[in-house]
Amino acid sequence: MSAHVRALKAKKAEHIKAAQAINDIVDRDLSAEEQAALAGHMASIKSLNTQIETAEALAAEAAGIGAGGVEIKPGARIEVHENLADDPARGFKSFGEFARQVAKAGIEGGATTDRRLTIGAAAPGTTANEGVGADGGFLIPPQFSSEIFKLSLGEDSLIPLTQNTEVSSNSMVFPKTEQTPWGTNGVRAYWQVEAQAATATKPALGTQTLRLHKLMALVPLTDELLADTNALDSFIPSLVGDSIRWKTNEAILFGNGNGQPLGVFNSGAVITQAKETGQATLTLDRMNIAKMLARMPNVSSIANQVWIMNNDAMPYLWTLNSNNQLLYLPYGAGNGAFQKSPNGTLLGRQIITSQHAPSFTSLNDITLVDLSFYRTITKAGGVQMDTSMHLYFDADATAFRATFRVDGSPKIAAPISPAKGANQLSPFVGLQAR
Repeated sequence: MSAHVRALKAKKAEHIKAAQAINDIVDRDLSAEEQAALAGHMASIKSLNTQIETAEALAAEAAGIGAGGVEIKPGARIEVHENLADDPARGFKSFGEFARQVAKAGIEGGATTDRRLTIGAAAPGTTANEGVGADGGFLIPPQFSSEIFKLSLGEDSLIPLTQNTEVSSNSMVFPKTEQTPWGTNGVRAYWQVEAQAATATKPALGTQTLRLHKLMALVPLTDELLADTNALDSFIPSLVGDSIRWKTNEAILFGNGNGQPLGVFNSGAVITQAKETGQATLTLDRMNIAKMLARMPNVSSIANQVWIMNNDAMPYLWTLNSNNQLLYLPYGAGNGAFQKSPNGTLLGRQIITSQHAPSFTSLNDITLVDLSFYRTITKAGGVQMDTSMHLYFDADATAFRATFRVDGSPKIAAPISPAKGANQLSPFVGLQAR
C-alpha cells in the first residue's frame, strides 16, 4: 500500500467517525446545520472511495500486473537462484549424459567442466578426494541415485517385508520384550485372595542395537563405454541395483552378522522341522508342509507369512494333496491373484521362488517365514552414488561407486516355548534335509 493511499484512507476514517457521531444522536431531531454536516461527510466518504480505488488501480497498472493483482509491499525483495539446483536430475536428461560429462571433465578439466556438475559442490580442498567435484569427484544427481534404489528394492526384495526403519545416524537402539502371557517372567496377573497383598511384577524389557553396515559396488567405466549413453542408461543402474538387492536378500536370510546383517537362518530363533520317519530322499511330503505351518506362532499374520523355496522344488508341489484337494494353488485364488502371487500359494501363503534357497532336499530348501519379525535399519536417502576420475586415470576409466548401508536381525533371540504342547514356535521355520 502506497503512502498516498494510506493518507486517503486516514481521511476517510476521520469522516466516518464524524458522520457516525452525528448519526448516533437519537434523543432529538437533527438541526439543519447537523444534517448539512452529515451530508457533507457522506459526500466526502464517497469521493475518497473513488480516489482510493483510482490510486490502487493506477498502482497495480504501474506494477504491470493489472488491477486486483499481487501487491508488492514496501521493502520487498525479489531473489533469483539456479533452477537446476531444484531439479533432482541437475539438468541432465539421463544417467548416460551425466557420465559423459564426468568423463569429459576428467579429460579436459578446467573451464570446460559442465557447470551442472558443480551444483552443490564444495570448494576445492588442498587434498584430492572424491567428495569435492574440483578434486576429482562429482555427486551423482539424486534422481539417478533414487532410480537405482528403486531397482534394488524390486519385486523380489525382502526389505519391504521386514520392519524397516530409516535412520540418519549410524545406529539405533530398539526396546523389546520376549515375554509370553503364559511365561514366568515379566508382567503377570494373579487371582487375588481377599485381604492378601497383591503380587507385584514388572516388565521384562531388553534392547536390540542395530549398526549400519556398508554394501558397496565399484564400477570402473572406460571412456569408450561412457561415450555410449544408451548403453549406460540401459544396464549400468540395473546391474548395480540387482547386485545390491541380491546381497541384501542373502544377508537377511543367511548373513553371519559379522560386518553384515544377522540372517534369519543363522540366528538362534530358527526352527528346523524334521522330515517324516522313513521319508525317501528327493521327496516332499504333505506332512512336511503341514507341520511347518503348525510351528508358526498365533501372533503371526497369514498375510505376512511367505514360503521361500528353490525353483527345483516347484514341480513337487503338484504332488501335495489332501482328500484329492491340492494344497498348492498355481496362481492363488480370486481377482488379481496372479499379480499378488505369480508363483501361486501353498496353504494360502504366498510362494517366493528364490536362488537364495538351497537346492531341493538340502537343509532349508523350503522355508516358511514371517519377516515382520525381522527388523532392519537403512540409511536415510537410500543408495548413495559418487564418482571419481582419478582412481583409474591410467586406464582411461571413470569409477562409479554405489553404497547402501543396512543392518538387520530377528526381533526374537530364541524360539517361543508354548504354554501347552511339545513343539516350540517361531516365525522362521526351515525344513530338514531329505
